[in-house]
Amino acid sequence: MSVGRGKSSARQVSLAPSGWGSKVGNQNVSGVRRMERMAVRAQTVVFDALLAALAFAIAFFVAPTQPELGFGQAGALNFFQLAALYASIAAVFSLVFRRELSPWRYVSIPDALVLARSSLLTVGIFLLAVFVLDRAAGLPRSTLVMAPLFQMVTAMGVRIMRRALHEHALESFSPLKTISDRTQAPSLLLIGPPSLADTYLRDAARSHDRSYTPVGIIGTDRRDVGAQVRGVCIIEAIDRLDEALTDLRRWNRYPRAVLFLEEPGKLKGLTADLLGRLKSDGVRLLRLPSIVELSQHDGLTLLPMRDINIEELLAREPIELDRRAIAHLIQGRRILVTGAGGSIGAELCRQVATFGCGQLTVLDASETALFEIEREIRETFPHIVVKSVLCDVRNAQRLTAAFERERPHLVFHAAALKHVSMVERHPTEGLLTNVIGTWNVAEASKACGARQMVLISTDKAVDPTNVMGATKRLAEAVIHAQQAATNSDTRFSAVRFGNVLGSNGSVVPIFKSQIERGGPVTVTHPEMTRFFMTIPEAAQLVLHATAACHEDERRDSRLFLLEMGEPVSIMDLARQMIALSGRRDIDIEITGLRPGEKLTEALLDETETSLPAAPKVMEVVSNSAVRLTPGHMEALADVAETGGSDEVRRSLFDLVAQVRGEKPGAAPNLRVVTGA
Repeated sequence: MSVGRGKSSARQVSLAPSGWGSKVGNQNVSGVRRMERMAVRAQTVVFDALLAALAFAIAFFVAPTQPELGFGQAGALNFFQLAALYASIAAVFSLVFRRELSPWRYVSIPDALVLARSSLLTVGIFLLAVFVLDRAAGLPRSTLVMAPLFQMVTAMGVRIMRRALHEHALESFSPLKTISDRTQAPSLLLIGPPSLADTYLRDAARSHDRSYTPVGIIGTDRRDVGAQVRGVCIIEAIDRLDEALTDLRRWNRYPRAVLFLEEPGKLKGLTADLLGRLKSDGVRLLRLPSIVELSQHDGLTLLPMRDINIEELLAREPIELDRRAIAHLIQGRRILVTGAGGSIGAELCRQVATFGCGQLTVLDASETALFEIEREIRETFPHIVVKSVLCDVRNAQRLTAAFERERPHLVFHAAALKHVSMVERHPTEGLLTNVIGTWNVAEASKACGARQMVLISTDKAVDPTNVMGATKRLAEAVIHAQQAATNSDTRFSAVRFGNVLGSNGSVVPIFKSQIERGGPVTVTHPEMTRFFMTIPEAAQLVLHATAACHEDERRDSRLFLLEMGEPVSIMDLARQMIALSGRRDIDIEITGLRPGEKLTEALLDETETSLPAAPKVMEVVSNSAVRLTPGHMEALADVAETGGSDEVRRSLFDLVAQVRGEKPGAAPNLRVVTGA
């Protein structure tokens, strides 16, 4: 029987939840940590009370009219009682103002103001208390004036000393500090507002970083010239950078590197010629990470610097993102990105991971591109669940199976053939990927119950003159048709924008490679202009537009247009890149327009208008004469399978003409309005 009872008790133990021990352990650990935090906070309150007692003692004993030995009169409170009362009141106000939550190593002016308020209230309450207890008979009156002053000085003094130790600010007074210590590191010139220079210098001192030795600051306002920021002089304003560099060379302090504290494109007075001269002198042009890169370095005290590029010289005012709306759209959701290995697709992956998606599925037809983006996301965001799908959007069956398996909440469709000249030579491939592939992704999104699908489109879809633009215009029409033809809960939208600086195959990397080879740099036409934005900016605005669509109750399809600013001359861009390289022996060669290429691009068709939807985002209102149907897709697929390039091109432009209302179509004449 005893053995049976033993088995029963063992069985009861084994039936306890397997995670019970770990839960208890976690609770014990959290309890210990909570006690440690309380102990640290209690120490702060005790120190403040002791400092208050010390301040009161000093004020009491230096008073000119104190009783003998400072121990009060008969029947009155003695010194020890008065000091204890003063310290107790100071401790109470330290708790009231939560001084224990303010680390001493980060003390600042607001902390000094709170300490002053606490000192004045302490002496006020103390005076009322001693007046009630003994009519303040044993208290020298001057103590009431000096005690709060000494309390403020001692409390703030120890905090300043703690911060100075934390930021290594006392090292400059060390007798062991030699001139060689300050000159071993390469010299660094800071360019930007003094406030940003102060932040950088403070962080550099705090992290004990000696990679560079700051030799001066180039400010943004002439009125600041001559002032010092943490011991570094503001030697000139940005519009006199040439003169400042001449002076630094004369003083033998010419910089080995220049750090831009703001976006280089926002600093007035900087030119590609000037930056090119710096690079030819062997000066590194550096900048701090952007806000997108910032989230990837949360654990670092001093953010790593990196070389600037041509994209940042064309940067515009920063975008005011509605981060709350984007976070609401992304956080905890399952996100799928097609074309995840491409420039825009990869940046979308980085940013949705930054906003804390629950699961990220990366889909691409390129094995190498898929491997690279999956590895990057796993290493940079180890807390994000990442799944990869090697699949072509042309394969509807495999695509639908992948969507059903991953069941994404939100789909970004960035997979496309986008190079104008390449798609012009291979129109069948453009049709299959950009049109049929978009239809497949839309159908798969509906089948898996996705809440929203977003197509990444292009300004070449406006009045297209090339095959790539025609396929993207039909891809936009697919999005409109999907929303109009179904009662599905999936919402469809498209985001249209222009060229992306630095993307694979774009003009910037082509110019870079030509410059590295020694030229010539080839430009198709001297008057060609294009709209440009950087890759991070484009991805941010896609999320911005998607969040704007997600927040409202409208169920119709939406077409958004990103504000691209002013068009950029390709000839000027080539000249800037040549100047930035520091080389003057490179020629520019005019090659002539390629088939299907336009001198200028437009963002709106003649049949479209735009309305403001969000900051930097417009909504396109379009009157489409034809709604695409599965019959249209079958006809295009048949042409792609059996027809030649000319027939495919003719079919594409014929259908685009019907969509734009240039000619009547055989499809049902349904009016589709993508807008209010």
